[in-house]
Amino acid sequence: MSDSSPLEADATTATETNVTETKPLPRVTLKPRRALPFFGRHPWVFAGAISRIEGSPEPGTEVILQSDKGEFIARGLFNANSNIRVRLYSWEETQELDDAFWTQRLEQAVALRESVGLLDSLESTGCRLVFSEADQLSGLTIDRYGEWFLVQFSSLALSLKQDLVIRFLKERFSPKGIWLRTEKGMREAEGLEIADQLLDGDPPPEHFFLEENNIRYGMSMVTGQKTGFYLDQRDNRLAVSRYVKNHRLLELHCYTGAFALNAIINGEAQSVLAYDSSQSAIEQAKANAELNGVGNRIQFETGKAYGVLEQLKADGEQFDSVILDPPKMARHRSGVKQALKGYFSLNRLAFDVLKPGGILVTCSCSGLISQLDFQQMLASVSQHTGRHLQILEQRGQPADHPVSPSCPENHYLKCFICRVL
Repeated sequence: MSDSSPLEADATTATETNVTETKPLPRVTLKPRRALPFFGRHPWVFAGAISRIEGSPEPGTEVILQSDKGEFIARGLFNANSNIRVRLYSWEETQELDDAFWTQRLEQAVALRESVGLLDSLESTGCRLVFSEADQLSGLTIDRYGEWFLVQFSSLALSLKQDLVIRFLKERFSPKGIWLRTEKGMREAEGLEIADQLLDGDPPPEHFFLEENNIRYGMSMVTGQKTGFYLDQRDNRLAVSRYVKNHRLLELHCYTGAFALNAIINGEAQSVLAYDSSQSAIEQAKANAELNGVGNRIQFETGKAYGVLEQLKADGEQFDSVILDPPKMARHRSGVKQALKGYFSLNRLAFDVLKPGGILVTCSCSGLISQLDFQQMLASVSQHTGRHLQILEQRGQPADHPVSPSCPENHYLKCFICRVL
């Protein structure tokens, strides 16, 4: 039998509860001379930068990051399964990463897209609603197509907030459906045990018709590459169209034909020969050309870029414009040198089929390749070929793919419009 009274028991329980509530967060301490990038708000703390961890945080646990001298730096989420041990989200010491915090961050991302008019139409537009690090939500990407939303997690820790993300989208937009897309390599990199699936509402339609720059595209949210469509090249496709009037144009890595269609419809190009290694992409590109009534002016073929360029050179073909938009070539820092060699070879071959004074549009979506790296690669091609190159425009990402200067890796898209003499 207990000697304490009911009142004393209640007080003891309240004290225990208060202790639980004020239990200090686990602390992650950095090695000496490793703190500067994180004071500068870079959100990725790699395992190699960490000296010790106080506590036993589970994946998704909120932690405090501190310098080797014990100085507070930021709050983040922990994941022992990832080489990015901590993703940082707040540099305010007293700001808890609670539901209100995540909801506010999501609302801030939506407000940007609203302010630039990208959420005006519910029927047929596409927009990136959340762009990971640039929206201070490292590990979360959300795309909107009409009344469907595609959610993609590249962080195990943030994927544990899935229910909150779904609730926010439902309350804010009343979508027809929310679909989960997974990114190649994330299962291994983050320990993510998720697969593409319906999260809420109705599944996306088998074919969705998207409108962009007064052009209609058929695309699939479920089976299309990445999240179905390359929204990030929206403004660049229109910009390129200003340079190709009456041109005979070659496009490599055309996917579903967006650059080609802009060249014909908005740029009044004479004709386009376009290649992609994916047969399903080529079939969709042909359908898109027919949908817009220009199927007779664009020839879509299956082929791999390097082989196609070598054959066109052997055949003596020459074009007024060449567009190169290859997939990501560098996924890890160890692969940057090899990727730059790949970009050099691709652009070198493009020079061989480009008429004097022709337009070269060359792109990179490798975040580990900087703007300067890419420009220096082009300088090497110019030097090697003995052909003078003029950069007319250096372009990047549109407003729904903003860039955080604290995380250079999210400035991934480079699009150079050049004249080659």
